[in-house]
Amino acid sequence: MEAEHPIPESQGTSGIQSMPARRYANYVLAVLVLVYIFNFIDRNILSILAEDIKADLGISDAEMGFLYGTVFAVFYAVFGIPLARFADVWTRRSLISVGLGFWSLMTAASGLAQSFGTLAACRIGVGIGEASASPAAYSMLSDYYPPRLRATVIAIYAAGVYIGAGIGIFLGGYILEAWAAAYPDGNSPFGLRGWQVAFMAVGIPGLIMSIWVRTLREPVRGISEGLVTKTHSAPFSVLGKELYAVIPPFNLLGIRKNPVVLRNNLLGGGVIAFAAWGLVLLTGSIAQWVTTGFGVYVTFSWIQSLKIRDPVTYAMMFKSKAFIYTMLAFPTTAFVGYGAGFWIPPLLLRLHDVGAAEVGLYLGMGAAAGGFLGITAGGFLADYLKRKFPSGRMVLGYIVIGGSTPLLILLLSTDSLVTAYWVNFLLTAFSACGGGVPPSTAADLVMPRMRATAGAYYILVNTFLGLALGPYFMGQFSDMFFASGMSDAESLKWAIGVSMLTFIPALGFLYLAQKHLPREEASRLERARAAGESIE
Repeated sequence: MEAEHPIPESQGTSGIQSMPARRYANYVLAVLVLVYIFNFIDRNILSILAEDIKADLGISDAEMGFLYGTVFAVFYAVFGIPLARFADVWTRRSLISVGLGFWSLMTAASGLAQSFGTLAACRIGVGIGEASASPAAYSMLSDYYPPRLRATVIAIYAAGVYIGAGIGIFLGGYILEAWAAAYPDGNSPFGLRGWQVAFMAVGIPGLIMSIWVRTLREPVRGISEGLVTKTHSAPFSVLGKELYAVIPPFNLLGIRKNPVVLRNNLLGGGVIAFAAWGLVLLTGSIAQWVTTGFGVYVTFSWIQSLKIRDPVTYAMMFKSKAFIYTMLAFPTTAFVGYGAGFWIPPLLLRLHDVGAAEVGLYLGMGAAAGGFLGITAGGFLADYLKRKFPSGRMVLGYIVIGGSTPLLILLLSTDSLVTAYWVNFLLTAFSACGGGVPPSTAADLVMPRMRATAGAYYILVNTFLGLALGPYFMGQFSDMFFASGMSDAESLKWAIGVSMLTFIPALGFLYLAQKHLPREEASRLERARAAGESIE
């Protein structure tokens, strides 16, 4: 099947392709923000529904952390890589449209779940679908806007995270209480619970939104930097090769002719399996560590395969110290952000005699407002600081840690519910302000044809360190502290507090990224040529 051809928005009188009109670019940005809002409504609604799901399905805090984080995150991250490579060669608006339709369908299907296993399977589907959106969106926006606005624009797009997360918490809480009030005797249509209805209510509108996204116009790839990339003649063959590169045992086919790489792959797989087995014995969480081990092995195998199939992209990403340390610094802070973001609503429900609708309203709207304020202001500040000095964007990482630490301590220690609501608003603002930095920095360090892949790798690491491990470890520590005699609320408080120790390595990674970034960004074209890239 042939690739869909990108449509230039405008051309100069000489026939040379020019940048898309700013008005239409802003329209596309607004639509993609809505897509990201749907992305996080569907993802984050699980937080406010957690207590009801636990009661109905009889599962623990660690298992809820697994459902919200690990099982979603691993498949989101693993499929994000091939879908990002596909976004680098196919029509990006079409990929986003198909992905949105699929994850919306799987969210609605979650409302039919009657068991932990069924709900986990639906979460896998949501994760795979959502993996299509952000790498393609990062790439599109990088072509709709000039590099000097990149962090600002991506930050505005990323604001959908917090708006969607806030709306998800609010809607989930409202639907739970409204359904319980409508059917107090439990005699509801088809025996549906409130949490099941909530999944259906937020999933179905996304199917309509997917049709709207398909109407967007595709920008010329690379136009924003004068590095126009030719349309790929066989994009689906790229998708097939990328899927083979990540799905065991097919991943071994691509490296079978290279004995050294094959040996290292099998050795690495053995080490990962042994580590997963040890963690299963330590924690008793079979699903958590089998799933995580699978994701780590697939990522390791994909990187090996990339080195063979596209050595230039491999070199631009994994031979760049600035890229590597940036990809570690911000995801390490996300360990706390994702974990606390998921567990704060259940914590307040355990601590205070308050309904889910109230907690959902104030936490949800506070998170939406705080996240939007933080990430957009952070994007403007990041671009401003970059104009002042080359590594200026990295400063936002220090602001995230410096602002989040005292606010999270205050939220965990206050006895006032009103204070907790206000502190959560401020906490979300500080946690969010660095969101535009990693993808914009990644885009600045690689060539245009590699942007979606580089963005997907950031999402992969952010998802593994933040989403797959943060909520799970907090749930695991909460179960452990509860077993030692603490109340369910105190155990969750301590679990969230202990997680802040991950800010320590994050500071080290930030320093190292800041140290290497100016030289490696300035030498981008030279590094690409040295790796074998043909640059006209």
